[in-house]
Amino acid sequence: MTAKRPRSSFALTGRPAALPTAVALAALCLVQQAAAQTAAPAEPNQLDTVVVTGLRASLENALNKKRSSSGVVDVIRAEDLGKFPDTNLAESLQRVPGVAIDRDAGEGRQITVRGLGGGFTRTRINGLEAMASTGGSDASGGNNRGRTMDFNVFASELFNSITVRKTGQAEVDEGSLGATIDLTTGRPFDLKKGFTALASVKGTYNDLSGKSAPRATFLIADTFMDKKFGALFSAAYSKRNLFEEGFGTVRWDNGTSNGGWCPPQGATIATGTTLPTGSTATTCGPTAQGISRLPNTAENQANYQTASSANNFHPRLPRYMRLVHEQERLGITSSFQARPMEGTLVTLDYLYAKLDATRQENYLEAMPFSRALSSGGKPQVSVLASEYDSNGGLLYGKYNAVDMRSEQRFDKLYTIYKQPTLTVEHDLSDTAKLTVLAGRSDSQFRNPIQTTTTLDAPNTNGYEIDFRTGSRTPLIKYGFDPLQTGGALTIVGVPAGATSLANSLPSEIRIRPNGTDNRTDTLTANIAWEFADDMTLKAGASYKKYGFNTFESRRGVETIYGVPTGSTAASLSTTITGIGKGQGLPAGTITGWAVPNLDAIASAYDIYCNCLKSGPVNGPGDYTLTSITNGNARGSNFAIEEVDRGWFAQLDFKTRLGDVPVRGDIGTRFVKTQVVSTGYLATGGGTQVSVPHSYSDMLPSANLTAELTRNWLLRAGVAQVMTRPNLGSMNPGGSVSTTGQLNISNGNPLLQPYRAKTLDLGTEWYFAKNSMIGAGFFYKDISSFITSTTINLPFNQTGLPQSILPTNFTGNEIFSVRSSFNTEGGKVKGLELNYQQPFTFLPSFGKNIGLLANYTFIKSKIKYATSATNNTPIEADLINMSPRSWNASLYYDDGTLMLRASVATRSKYLQAVPAATPTNDVDGKNGTRNVDFSASYKLTKKFSVSLEAINLTNQANDLYTSSVRNSVVQNTVTGREVMVGARMDF
Repeated sequence: MTAKRPRSSFALTGRPAALPTAVALAALCLVQQAAAQTAAPAEPNQLDTVVVTGLRASLENALNKKRSSSGVVDVIRAEDLGKFPDTNLAESLQRVPGVAIDRDAGEGRQITVRGLGGGFTRTRINGLEAMASTGGSDASGGNNRGRTMDFNVFASELFNSITVRKTGQAEVDEGSLGATIDLTTGRPFDLKKGFTALASVKGTYNDLSGKSAPRATFLIADTFMDKKFGALFSAAYSKRNLFEEGFGTVRWDNGTSNGGWCPPQGATIATGTTLPTGSTATTCGPTAQGISRLPNTAENQANYQTASSANNFHPRLPRYMRLVHEQERLGITSSFQARPMEGTLVTLDYLYAKLDATRQENYLEAMPFSRALSSGGKPQVSVLASEYDSNGGLLYGKYNAVDMRSEQRFDKLYTIYKQPTLTVEHDLSDTAKLTVLAGRSDSQFRNPIQTTTTLDAPNTNGYEIDFRTGSRTPLIKYGFDPLQTGGALTIVGVPAGATSLANSLPSEIRIRPNGTDNRTDTLTANIAWEFADDMTLKAGASYKKYGFNTFESRRGVETIYGVPTGSTAASLSTTITGIGKGQGLPAGTITGWAVPNLDAIASAYDIYCNCLKSGPVNGPGDYTLTSITNGNARGSNFAIEEVDRGWFAQLDFKTRLGDVPVRGDIGTRFVKTQVVSTGYLATGGGTQVSVPHSYSDMLPSANLTAELTRNWLLRAGVAQVMTRPNLGSMNPGGSVSTTGQLNISNGNPLLQPYRAKTLDLGTEWYFAKNSMIGAGFFYKDISSFITSTTINLPFNQTGLPQSILPTNFTGNEIFSVRSSFNTEGGKVKGLELNYQQPFTFLPSFGKNIGLLANYTFIKSKIKYATSATNNTPIEADLINMSPRSWNASLYYDDGTLMLRASVATRSKYLQAVPAATPTNDVDGKNGTRNVDFSASYKLTKKFSVSLEAINLTNQANDLYTSSVRNSVVQNTVTGREVMVGARMDF
């Protein structure tokens, strides 16, 4: 009888099964011919193994996985169960070459890989595609209504490893231009011993807020019946209490954008400047409420002309701020594994995560600058003095008749994420294995309370803003005491019987609850068949159904009609103090101001009644929450449903080219995507439209690794990849005008995906044990990009139903359509350098020191279509791409004491092209450098203590507009955090 050939280990990822394609069969023939012409392959080189623990063990395991992979892979391993090397998953990911992160409230939230933002990256948890979303401040993106993963939903202690796959493989899910991120939780059969239990507790202190918070982890696991059954349970809990403080402007506008300044008495209005409709000389004169028009002196005329220049820019909403973040995070995992028969493994994983948060945003802001008359701008503002730099940025200004506002927004937010995953692995024979994966990832984000209230001080004189003291933190003087409750900042109501307030903004109550759901159902099956020595054929099929739904409601009337009987302006307000601690703000900067008292206002006005009733003081009060019938909220109500059906075939091989061992994979993945996009048009109080669409992609890929010597590898990878369009870009809702000029403004439900061809070339030299120097070049040719522009289209090519048109329209009418369209993209290319080494060659304690460092350089030119330049594309860097980034970690680990200091940097990058304000070219974010430190010490074999310091440099979140001026949009800090903890292993 012929002996059975031992089966090689399979690198399975839980993908589906199907017949091999012609491409895979052709590749198989070529590889077999090459193998037949060479000597029998030698056994692969084996890495020396030494039993180590802690950080050094995690680095060794991660490096071994990177070395043995076919494609370009980076791995981060937990030092031990429940002991991930960073407090946040995103913070760990930034240690990977080519990965940079965006932070929200001082914590990593989203990632960018090789210049491509989170929307171009897919994340899998235990093999299942996952999408979790949460909310943030407006500056950090607000409600996440896109495809970008919010990593801050999850506690890092729940995971054992992160794998970043940078090159395409047929067996790996489609949908990524940047990378595929694989997260894995603990499983009982992975344990080195049977019964395992641990508990850790930590306390965190933030030096800006002066508050502390707890963090705790617990895990218990065991295997039974001679390791035929196992169970694992883990939980992680944490709280955060912090302030986010600084200065912001929202955006900058030029001197012609605010509806006009108040010219001196008898002066000629500046060339190119017109007063808004309804504004006359009398509304800019002594008869206007509280306004004194300036005399027509040469100085006043010069200040007026300078401020009105289209070449000079000023902030739209200059404001100091304090955001109070309170966050509570709970994560739970469970895993049950069984071997019911020889060759069969069944794994049931469950992940639960809940992120609860509240956020109170407090702003003291000047309202009338750069706003239309209808929304608070007014030509009553007189310019007493002005000074601009050589690029047209405001240096100093002094003004009269400025409406001041104390705005407070309170949010209650939560995200609940649930994911059950069932994996069945069964040996069909000694050489064939079947893997079936089924599961659901379900993310529910809710922002049930988003309430904004204001106090106002109309027509204040003597307002000054001085950027000469610092471009990010100006000195502001208000002409009144902002800390006095019931003083200048007060409830300003619309008079009885009126609908607006002349020459001023009335106080407001805005209520805007919102939410987003993401759900993915997945079923995959694949077969891996080792049909010859070092030849494994993999094939599979997959079915995924993705559902997305988002909503928002708003109040019908947001103005206030006066102070209710029994209340006073003072009783409806309170104060915040102590702002600017340790920030080096210019002398004289305010440290607090009067703010609305939300609890008192909610009680006095009964603001949450959701009703139509009489106003508090002789006026109408529509407190009803509406969604699709409210034009301001309608655009945030839409849904996407995608069904993806696909198959793949892939050949994994090992052979020799002469004396050089070679391994790799070649294959293709096919997927058909069927989409239904649903939104609301501004007709008939909100008409629902649903538009179907479908597209298909064939995605070939190949990876090759050659071992030039035992320790020197060359890698190459090519692939065709795709990323599905951003969800908001697919929303068919918007507005349609069929009278006068024919216009449509909406998303585009007929978008094709982003598509690109990629090339990777790299080399790795493992010059010593657990040491490596690597260099990699990557190139992405993005042939299909998506940008917003205006083009002329026949109505019947928009995808919208003809039923919304008047009966006399044929559908051939040409409309001017403002929407998202597939456009020519551009090229992204870059270089990654990677170095890792423990300094075991040093004497004494030096042998326990090690270094990890990497550097990434990226260059890109993307063509952004824009109607602002007559549809001539703007060529600029890829959004979210930092041209340069580097990370370094110096560590000491002797098995008892572990020390680590880490630095993560990224250069400035673009966030919008063109900018949100048409008078500026780009919006962006200035570079960051974050420094962290951690230490742990084992008092006994099972008990250790730890100390961590996070954000030691108190790095600012510094947003800007204009590539020429770099004008501040927001500059805030969140303080340093210190964490002290203890851990017990049982």
